[in-house]
Amino acid sequence: MNTKALVEDLLARENGVLRLEPAWVARDFLPPGRRLGLREEEYDVGERGFICERWIGSVTQADNAVGPEDEGLSHIQTGDGSRITLKDAVDAQPALMMGADYASTHTNLGRLVKIYDFGARIPYHLHQLEKDAKLVGRNSKDEAYYYLDDVSLGGHPETFFGVHPYIAEERRYEILLPYLEDWDSDLILRHSFAYVNVTGEGFFLPSGIPHAPGTALTLELQEDSDVFAMMQALNAGKIISKELLYKDVRKADRERLQERVILGQIDWESSGDHYFYENHHLTPRPVAETEQPGGAEHWIYYNTAKFSGKKLVIPPGGVFNSVDRGIYNVLVWKGEGEFDGKSIKAGEFDEDELLVTYGRATEPVQIRNTGRDELVLFKFFGPGINDGIAPVIAQRGR
Repeated sequence: MNTKALVEDLLARENGVLRLEPAWVARDFLPPGRRLGLREEEYDVGERGFICERWIGSVTQADNAVGPEDEGLSHIQTGDGSRITLKDAVDAQPALMMGADYASTHTNLGRLVKIYDFGARIPYHLHQLEKDAKLVGRNSKDEAYYYLDDVSLGGHPETFFGVHPYIAEERRYEILLPYLEDWDSDLILRHSFAYVNVTGEGFFLPSGIPHAPGTALTLELQEDSDVFAMMQALNAGKIISKELLYKDVRKADRERLQERVILGQIDWESSGDHYFYENHHLTPRPVAETEQPGGAEHWIYYNTAKFSGKKLVIPPGGVFNSVDRGIYNVLVWKGEGEFDGKSIKAGEFDEDELLVTYGRATEPVQIRNTGRDELVLFKFFGPGINDGIAPVIAQRGR
């Protein structure tokens, strides 16, 4: 059976709701936080580093120098032992997976979901703006964070964002240059502000803003990209390869501008915003359209048309009828229950991740809590699906 026929058969058999396998991603520049639920010995993967991330509903390949060809790509549980990635399924049957209208204007799901789990703060870095990412054939990487609860916050639960406002206002951009040239310290952080990672809250971060995420276990929703420029040399007692500064820079630009090329990729106005916290901080907001007695939904990712996401909480014995505007994927974070008749359970890797295709998502789906504790799950949506109904932060100072 070819891929197109396989996907059509699978969607019919599973009523448009597919189970997905976890996609584990290794990183070699930071120690793991060991909070992803793996066995202790499973975190160390040799020359690849350590398993530090779980990608969810992913059609994006991890951009690692060493690793399997399908690292980062989610696989569908077929039930018959066959292997198919979610990306291959979307490519083979875009209209069935995403809806015909959406598929006519979108080539894939256009977003990436991950849990990142590091034992040290992620080094100060930026994701290139669209204009700069396109120069190397990549996408920009706007992203948003939600800090997960009921787990350790780690040793440094605070995130550095942007630069001190005077640097942007006085155009003192080259104050950062010596740290990039010398490449021997973490002192670049003294030109940035840190914000506490509060569980149940988060931040929206557009591309072009340097940042150094803290050690809270973070559920991240972002554009479909793995583009970045590392700007901090020393982290967790280790000097990071300077090649990561230039990872997504054209060779000619690197040779002509050297370290200054990165200064030209920073969105200085946004990075030096006096109201950075107020303009980027995310707190859960009720989803008025889905209010019902059986549970409660809140927007946790918003302020952009590029992606959006919700948190759904169902009390013991509760039943929630879910209707959405397009394809989405699901992570079950707490509790157990049934999703459209399929058993779901947090922490069980074969029962905690789903993909709900367009045809099923746009019709009532019954989600039931069959356990003694709250059932908590997250929904993740790609570009444009909730445009016009997801909240927008009222910007201050602009």
